[in-house]
Formats: sequence, C-alpha cells, structure tokens
Amino acid sequence: MKFKKIFLTATLAAVAMGISAQETVMVEEQETVFRPNWYVQGQFGFQETLGETSFGKLMAPNAQIAVGRNFNPVLSLRLAVNSWRSKAAMTLDERYCWKWNYVAPMLDVTFDITNLIGGFNPDRLVSFGVFAGVGLNVAWDNGEAVKINDALKPTIGGENALRNIWDGTKVRMVGRMGANVDFNVARNVQIGFEAQANFLNDDYNSKLAHNADWYFNFLAGVKYTFGGNSKKVKKMVAAPVVPCEPQIVEKIVEKIVEVPVASNAANQTNAQAKLEPLRRDVLFAINRSTIANDQEYKVKEVIEYLKANPSAKVVVTGYADKGTGTKAINLRLAEQRSKVVAKAIIAGGISADRVTTKSMGDDMYQPYIDPIQNRVAICVAE
Repeated sequence: MKFKKIFLTATLAAVAMGISAQETVMVEEQETVFRPNWYVQGQFGFQETLGETSFGKLMAPNAQIAVGRNFNPVLSLRLAVNSWRSKAAMTLDERYCWKWNYVAPMLDVTFDITNLIGGFNPDRLVSFGVFAGVGLNVAWDNGEAVKINDALKPTIGGENALRNIWDGTKVRMVGRMGANVDFNVARNVQIGFEAQANFLNDDYNSKLAHNADWYFNFLAGVKYTFGGNSKKVKKMVAAPVVPCEPQIVEKIVEKIVEVPVASNAANQTNAQAKLEPLRRDVLFAINRSTIANDQEYKVKEVIEYLKANPSAKVVVTGYADKGTGTKAINLRLAEQRSKVVAKAIIAGGISADRVTTKSMGDDMYQPYIDPIQNRVAICVAE
C-alpha cells in the first residue's frame, strides 16, 4: 500500500458558471493610402499623318512636355504641349509631298484603368490608362505646299490644285484620344509609352477631302512624380481579444491507493512526451502565393509535428494585407496562400483529412499591426 497525491482541477468561469463573450479593443495600425500629387513628363517619338501614301512615307519627329495633377487613384488632368512637324502627300501624274511645323497645347483628362479595376497599389509594376483632350493647333511654315500649288496651277487652268491651300500661321481646334502604359522603376519615376489619335478640320493638310484630317503620335518618355503617390497614415481599428485560458485552481487530496511503481513511472514518461500545440507563420511576398525558400523550413516543422503526433490536426488560415488590392482580390489571394501551404503539408506525407484551410482575406481583424506581416498563412497544429 502506498500514499499517492492526486491533483484535482476546477475551472473558475468568468461570469458565474458561464464563459464571457469575446470582446474587442481598438488598436493602432498603419495604412498605405493614395496621396494627391503633381508630376512632370517628357516624351519623344514620331508622327504618322493620314494621307495618300503607304505607312512610313509621312513619318516625322514628334515631342511632348507636360505637367499634370493626380487628384485620386483614377482621375487626373494634364496640360501638355505637343510639337514638331506634320507631312502630307497628293498623287496626280506623280506623287507630291510637303511638310510644315506646328505646336499644340492640349488639356487632357486621364483615367488609370488599372487602379479603377484592381484598386490602388503603390507597388504595382505596370499600369494602363486612357485619356481624351482638346486644345489648339498652331501651324506655320507651309511654304512647300504653296510652291507645289503654284507650280500646278497652269496645268489645271489657273485653279488651286490644293483646294484648301493656306499660308502664314493658322490656329485650329484639335481633339485627341489615346492610351498609355507606364512601368514603375522607382518610387517617383515611371517610364511610359503613349499612342495618340489627333483630329482637326479639313484644311490642315491643304487638301479638300470633306472629312477630318488626322495625325497619330507614338511617344516614349519619363514621368517624375513630386513626393510620390502614396503615404502612410495611422488609424484606430477594432481587433478581437482572444479570451485568456480558463484559470486553474489546484486542490490536493490524499488518498490511499495501490499503484505499482513501474506503472507510475510509465505515466510520468507519457506526460513528458505530450507536446504543446504548434504554430508556424508562413510569410509571402506582396501579391504572391508561392512559398519562398526561406519559409519552407516552417512547413517542414509542421509536417514533423504531425508525424510525431498521429492524432493531431492542423488548420491553415490565409490572410492578405488590406492596404493593397480589393476585398475580392485579397480574399482569393488569402485562399491561394492557405491552399498552397496545405498542399505542401499533404505532399510531406500527411493525410488530407488532417489538414483544414481557411481564408480570412483582408478581414477587419488582421493578425499583425505591420501590413507586410499580414501577407501570411498561419498554421496551428494540435
């Protein structure tokens, strides 16, 4: 007969015999938001005028400088000055070509289609936009067309061969529309490509055609944004408070029992072998759901834990940083992160019925204050 001390435990409830409901607290976190900004832009390329010849025959150099204001992630205004040279052609018994100079101040309304569809993201590599504008075309130095017209007059009875011939300086209204694609190469710098379609009244190229005259500009250049297009702001958000573990009260009761020494030692060994729950946070790069090389060891530790504890299961919960992307995109991205980690665990020899996935997206509760750390799949095995 031996004396053995038996430990009895009792749980003290938060309120009488019940469990208190989950509470929330306000925590401070940083959020990346759009910052209205000014920018300048310089571009160079070529112009192709619509005329009576094949593509490339009426090509001329073209340049543009601009200053603009981005009012929000989608809408901006741009004041641009486009200039250099236009060309035209006419075919009678032979082909005649001439050129003249112009400058065109334009006011454009621009729309960032990428931000409109995918939400504002200052780290986005490529963005696509469209624009439309109106302005003035100031043209001069049309002497080549005047000489050709004078030379052809005797052949057609003294009439103007170019029936919309003009000389001196002419000012006309011009409209345009186009599209652009920009590549972020630094916080304040973008490299972009732009295509424009410009249209004026019928006498721009000195010929009568009873329709608008067109010229097309294709430009490449650099845009510099003053101060960048984003900033970090602090805000208070509600976060759930996970209730503390129930308070344990130990009471020692002495009782005479018959316990074989060997069996007692075995129970102590089993108690020591019992493991605590395991948590591993697998971090991801922005807008990615591929496990990085420096995060693979965390997945292996989860696999080793599950193999050492055949009755244990794991829940993989995916998150996304709510400071970037839309709710729909973040929900899908978080789901992809949880599934890719779950797939890696199963590939490590763990049965699929022991692995559960969840997607929290950019839910109001985020596990970390730092937005970068919320690009994560959290594995909890127990």
